[in-house]
Amino acid sequence: RPHRTELYEDPPSGCWPIVYSPDYNITFMGLEKLHPFDAGKWGKVINFLKEEKLIADDLIVQAREATDEDLLVVHTRRYLNKLKWSFVVATITEIPPVAFLPNFVVQRKVLKPLRTQTGGTIMAGKLAVDRGWAINVGGGFHHCSSDKGGGFCAYADITLAIKFLFERVQGVSRATIIDLDAHQGNGHERDFMDDPRVYIMDAYNRYIYPGDGFAKRAIKRKVELEWGTEDTEYLQKVHTHVEGALNEFKPDVIVYNAGTDILDGDPLGGLAISPQGIVKRDEVVFKAARSRRIPILMVTSGGYQKRTARIIADSILNLHSLGLLDKERAACALGSSSVDQMIRDSAKDFSNLSLQ
Repeated sequence: RPHRTELYEDPPSGCWPIVYSPDYNITFMGLEKLHPFDAGKWGKVINFLKEEKLIADDLIVQAREATDEDLLVVHTRRYLNKLKWSFVVATITEIPPVAFLPNFVVQRKVLKPLRTQTGGTIMAGKLAVDRGWAINVGGGFHHCSSDKGGGFCAYADITLAIKFLFERVQGVSRATIIDLDAHQGNGHERDFMDDPRVYIMDAYNRYIYPGDGFAKRAIKRKVELEWGTEDTEYLQKVHTHVEGALNEFKPDVIVYNAGTDILDGDPLGGLAISPQGIVKRDEVVFKAARSRRIPILMVTSGGYQKRTARIIADSILNLHSLGLLDKERAACALGSSSVDQMIRDSAKDFSNLSLQ
């Protein structure tokens, strides 16, 4: 029987299945500014959601850092040992000066945030199965596989979330990855290359990093996009292929890699999708999953402009306004007044049901 992991301990039932920790954000002597990635975007998303009164600190699930034992469910010991070399981490994160820092600093300031986001994705996997949906405000490190990192991705969180579910949650034996980041998700593709339990749909700019021809063999539904693809064509393709993928293979869970680097003007993505197009895209995917009652886990992945945090928050608010994100209203730390309120709410829901 696999060991019990802290990442699978049930959070209080009143929480939104939205996972985050302030530890996600990478701030270190301005070094994070040397990469086009906005290394504080995750905290900004949460702040926008708080301003809109969708969430409060005690209503979100606090992510926990994935331990070595957790990471070894997928990663090789050899790979984890390589991360003890600062120059290896500098190569993976594409921040050259990291190579010159002592590794204990790199562990604390760069890798710990990424391990915490990885823990968040694993936690969100179980939450999605329990609640029907979950969002990790970070994660989506789709260029990392069991024995190789790259493209700012040091841990294979998508592979880990799926393997954890397969090994530890009864009734989950088939998964679909819908990867809509601008880049090909070669990490999870390499990890699930010959695994018939995992169906991968990937829509990406065919001309940019990583261009991993070997990994492409794992994609069951490949949508290769041209430079500068715009909303109309993009949304039509996403709709057609998401529906097609879910009709072709019935999964027990969907992992949705919702990169915002498809945004017009992204320095790395090379596509031209508007903010409204991104919000609509997420809606298309959630509608497809929720209408089929398939649990969906969303991770935020790439997105390299200052305005992406606002767009992610707007998308979550839109999903909520459409009733695609549901939650019983209750505080995480349930006091008696909250319990009374819950009872009143459920009584009200019940009487409304009887009236319909």
